[in-house]
Amino acid sequence: MGVGLGTLVLGTGLALLVAFYDFPGRRTLEWALVLPLAMPGYVLAFVLLGQFDAVVNLRTPLGGILVLTATLYPYVYLLARAAFVGQGRSLLEAARSLGLSHLRSIVRVALPLARPAIAAGVALAVMEALADFGTVNLLGIRAFTDAIYRVWYGAFDRQGALQLGTMLLGVTLLLLMLERLTRRRARYEQVTGRGHEVDRRRLSGARAALALGLPLALLVLVFGAPVVQLVVWSARSIAEGTFDAGLLANARNSILLAFLAGVTAVTLSVATVSALRLRPTRVARASARLVTVGYALPGSVVAVCVFMTLAWVDDRIGGAIVLTGTLVGLVLAYVVRFASPALQASESQMARIPTSMDAAARSLGASPGRLLSEIHVPLLAPGIATAGLLVFVEVMKELPATVLLRPFGLDTLAVAVWEATRESLFETAAFPALLIVAVGLVPVIVLVRVTDRRIGPGPSSAVSAPASVPPVVPPG
Repeated sequence: MGVGLGTLVLGTGLALLVAFYDFPGRRTLEWALVLPLAMPGYVLAFVLLGQFDAVVNLRTPLGGILVLTATLYPYVYLLARAAFVGQGRSLLEAARSLGLSHLRSIVRVALPLARPAIAAGVALAVMEALADFGTVNLLGIRAFTDAIYRVWYGAFDRQGALQLGTMLLGVTLLLLMLERLTRRRARYEQVTGRGHEVDRRRLSGARAALALGLPLALLVLVFGAPVVQLVVWSARSIAEGTFDAGLLANARNSILLAFLAGVTAVTLSVATVSALRLRPTRVARASARLVTVGYALPGSVVAVCVFMTLAWVDDRIGGAIVLTGTLVGLVLAYVVRFASPALQASESQMARIPTSMDAAARSLGASPGRLLSEIHVPLLAPGIATAGLLVFVEVMKELPATVLLRPFGLDTLAVAVWEATRESLFETAAFPALLIVAVGLVPVIVLVRVTDRRIGPGPSSAVSAPASVPPVVPPG
């Protein structure tokens, strides 16, 4: 609840600021506000602990709310900003012609129309908060994910962990159902086009200074200063020889797992969108929906379910440990967790391929396999590359599923950061954490460029009545 409220206020407020007001530095601030998306919550948590633990007590639920809000607000910001800019200026001009001020027209017109986008962003942030393990574990907060880990490794109680995972899954699904029920009968239609860019109110003087200064202070606190501190700690650990000796092995393991999961998820997504394209049956549509469910599941829940499933399979093939405790279970958990972003990227690219190409190929005698390999796959290449990149980065940062399912002796960069910070070895954890943040910046930059192209003003006269807004892919 705290993260939901925090991201709602912070993300929506920043989106309103850059969408409806103009001031020096706005264009730079517009994309810079997305940068905290590259900072995993557990990385920001251990940096703040290393800097301010002696001054401020962050090991409280309020500290967890602040850390997670600071890293998750870009979900709300991105979707809300896209919704505000896409409305155009005509609606606000009509509201002002009826006597409303600039601010009241935003509150009465722009905010209600953007409600589906804002709700989708808040839902994403809340699901990520429910799924978080590293942040709550480092701050000593007894959350569901932390309890699952303690029961799993502390008491070695697999059934107890499964029960806790079921409860966490129930909470997640309940929140999703409540969000859908609250907007089930509401309609958000925009009859007018968006042929003109939003009319921004020009700020000057002290107002312009505050509009630029406060968001910049936030960016310095949650991104700039932590990155500088990570660089300082990394340089010091390298100079003093205190960095983790297994860093290269951890990086190799992370890259290998991310590559395997990315290839598997992309293959699954291409097969799914191709089946929907060639034969859009109920089974194909149900399969596509089933793939997207995994993204709403916390990593710890996915890990418990995958382990129990593989243990059941091992029991059926003679009781030998063939699948449990291997890379198979870990990659399978990653695919279940992150196949949805890959499917969305592939589906978006497939929608751009005209169906006339399929008809022309079939009229020339092309089989479905040849149609897929010679037409769909080459044209899907940009979507496939984007999907693979998104899954790759998500796997590099994933912590709970990796901690619970990793084979004995196999560590990743995320696990190395978590284990070092548990013992307050902040300098040792700095270098792998810096690598994770650097990798996380890649999809953030891609996302900003794609978003800027999609929400730019353009002539339109069609009626828009979005029932829901597809979620932005979360790199963290």
